Amino acid sequence: MVYKVLLVGTLHHKNENAVLKYKNISVDRVDGINDSIDLSLYHVVFSPGVDIDVSLYPEVKFIFGPHFSVFPEEYRITGIKGPNSIYVQPSQWVVDLWKSFHFCNDMVIKSLPFGVDTDLFSPVDCQKEEVFIYYKRRHPEELNYLQDLLDRMGISYRVFVYGSYSECEYLDYLQRCKYGIWLGAHESQGFALQEALSMNVPLFVLNVVSLNQETGSFYPDIFATTIPYWNPMCGEVVYSWEELCEKFIVFLSRLKYYTPREFVIKELSLDVCEKRFIELFC
Repeated sequence: MVYKVLLVGTLHHKNENAVLKYKNISVDRVDGINDSIDLSLYHVVFSPGVDIDVSLYPEVKFIFGPHFSVFPEEYRITGIKGPNSIYVQPSQWVVDLWKSFHFCNDMVIKSLPFGVDTDLFSPVDCQKEEVFIYYKRRHPEELNYLQDLLDRMGISYRVFVYGSYSECEYLDYLQRCKYGIWLGAHESQGFALQEALSMNVPLFVLNVVSLNQETGSFYPDIFATTIPYWNPMCGEVVYSWEELCEKFIVFLSRLKYYTPREFVIKELSLDVCEKRFIELFC
């Protein structure tokens, strides 16, 4: 069966790529809702960031989010609440964050990751010699410390700074990587990280525990994570600099045992995430 979805407004390009590649979904796009659109033709109206008063369309099913705001805004939430609507967040920790606001108590909020393109981000059979550091919005001193450590160990690497590289560069480098080191802030989903895992590149993650570890953003001290989707088969995780050296040695000794692509295919592939999306409105 093919499900008809009306997509209202814009969607993050990675999320959009996933939705458009879902095999059992047909998408029509509009900028906004008006009386000329017959909403009864669609199984669901998906509005990532555009407010719609759902009380005007009691027979229509709506999915909102995840692009309204970082923190819920009561004036925007009021109109989209209803027995016929769901708000989605890419992972459970963000769902829990929104549910902590009292005006979201009567709102249905669900966790919905969008599929990783495991066909595009697929490993190739070649020599794996490269190493990378992925750096995103952490304090520069942390990056300096990490680079000093790798330099002392005689490990060559490339630094990918969030927002300063092309996808083609990243994909090409991942094909030749034996592992990566992740120094990032919080992620609601974390496509770049998951794409590395999809390439079967094990990761050593210096995880966060709070929103306020994102440098320059001045968020409050609220629980957050760099890895909302993770399994021990993906690599190793540390939470402090004190445990880094010992855990990194363990990581290097276990490289051949990690199977991160298996995790992504099982939990985050297009087929898996499409099924979760359809289950929201069926």
